[in-house]
Amino acid sequence: MNKTKTAMITVCGRPNVGKSSLTNALVGEKIAIVSNKPQTTRNRIYGVVNRGGTQYVLLDTPGLHKPRSRLGDYMVKVVRESLSDVECALLLVEPIAHVGEPERVLLQEEHLPCVLCINKIDTVEKKEALLEVIAAYSEAYDGFDAIIPISARTGDGLDDLMAQLAKYAQEGPQLFPDGMTTDQADSQVCAEIVREKMLRCLDKEIPHGTAVEVTRFSEREDSGIIDLDVTIYCEKASHKGIIIGKGGEMLKRISSLARRDIEKFMGTKVYMETWVKVKENWRDNVNFIRSQGYNEE
Repeated sequence: MNKTKTAMITVCGRPNVGKSSLTNALVGEKIAIVSNKPQTTRNRIYGVVNRGGTQYVLLDTPGLHKPRSRLGDYMVKVVRESLSDVECALLLVEPIAHVGEPERVLLQEEHLPCVLCINKIDTVEKKEALLEVIAAYSEAYDGFDAIIPISARTGDGLDDLMAQLAKYAQEGPQLFPDGMTTDQADSQVCAEIVREKMLRCLDKEIPHGTAVEVTRFSEREDSGIIDLDVTIYCEKASHKGIIIGKGGEMLKRISSLARRDIEKFMGTKVYMETWVKVKENWRDNVNFIRSQGYNEE
């Protein structure tokens, strides 16, 4: 069915509120990595949702935070740029009756139609608590087009959200072909999946000091099997030892978990070789950041 309308929607909010989980839930497959650590998403990711005659393009952005490196500066810039040329901003928050400074700044500075989404309602025991959250945000900003409680995990409220987003659809050509769920190259999705597994398996700061590059991505003509060479960059030799683990156990675990998800995403068998290299202070190395696809222009 040809799409005659499109809606560009930016999904924004502070780290860990569930932006990537919501994007994945609406798209219907995993295109953005998810972890319980902040600043998991570093780049802007387009998720494509086709419903009826409308194509919704969701821009999943890095979390609103105070930058501490050149990479952090870039991530904040991505959020700002994602709010230009879109029909609507979807501000995702947790069910806590307190409006933080990043949210206040965003609401005061951006003059866009804005939908407030209160995520994780499956964790709220009493409905009164939800009413307190709605009251706190309504007091901070009286210009929300709608306030919609949802759970990206269970799917509660997502139909209501899509009905609201339909109001922002504009007449226009289909931006992405049918069947395309993200603008990310397959190799980029694979690299992000490896990074997600590191975020899940490793403690504290180490995963945030890592970058992942797919240096070979080739499909065998006879069988469709995909061969991947993956390099993990970290900032310290001590981190390299932790990522590899005793007898290579940690690296095997990360690679095995990643390969399983990559095979699901690609729909075919994957052979993957993984290396770990030290690249000191790469998060403040502009040339390296650009080589990893985080273009500042």
